Amino acid sequence: MWLAPIGVGAALCGIIAMRGLGILVSYGKLIAGFYAALALLVALIVCAGRWVLGKDIYRLLALMKSPFLIGFATASSEAAFPLTIEQLERFGVSRRIAGFVLPLGYSFNLDGSMVYQAFAVIFIAQAFHVDMSFMQQLGVLLVMLITSKGMAGVPRASLVVVAASLPAFGLPAAGLMLILGIDPFFDMGRTAVSVLGNSVAAAAIAKWEGSADALNAKTAAETTIEASR
Repeated sequence: MWLAPIGVGAALCGIIAMRGLGILVSYGKLIAGFYAALALLVALIVCAGRWVLGKDIYRLLALMKSPFLIGFATASSEAAFPLTIEQLERFGVSRRIAGFVLPLGYSFNLDGSMVYQAFAVIFIAQAFHVDMSFMQQLGVLLVMLITSKGMAGVPRASLVVVAASLPAFGLPAAGLMLILGIDPFFDMGRTAVSVLGNSVAAAAIAKWEGSADALNAKTAAETTIEASR
């Protein structure tokens, strides 16, 4: 672990030495495009949550602010897990539902990681001047949809998945070195989005199960009683 930053720094220096400082502009465009895609994904998640939860989605987003920031700062969905459970309970999701949906979502609902992997493969293909048709790009998305499952508990597992998937698209696995140095910037965003998406999913399941309505009604009643006192 002590030597890892040196290795990443050496990899980044090697890329700049081979391709010049212009690669930094390409990195900037890649990161900007990635976060723009994440913003669009968050908007879609919020719209879906608005359709299921109604106006309560805004209260959920306010409660999820801290877990979202923890996931972004630590790049670890596991670090945000305890607070996510706590905030979901404050929203009205029972611990039984949150304790089932969140671990399941951490394994099978990796929205941010899927976006990252697709971006990484397309970027490497462009760097090696490999033109990919729309159907090939769709194939990349479908492959990443499958290969991304079950990797949330392994730090930087997205890199391993991308490296394993590159030969399937006729790309050299060594192309992973092109994004190794900037992977932490991606990891923060994809983790935060995954935390948010799984939180909305847990709240939606609770809504369908009726537990959110019951607990919200209980909270409202307790608030009314407390105010009357």
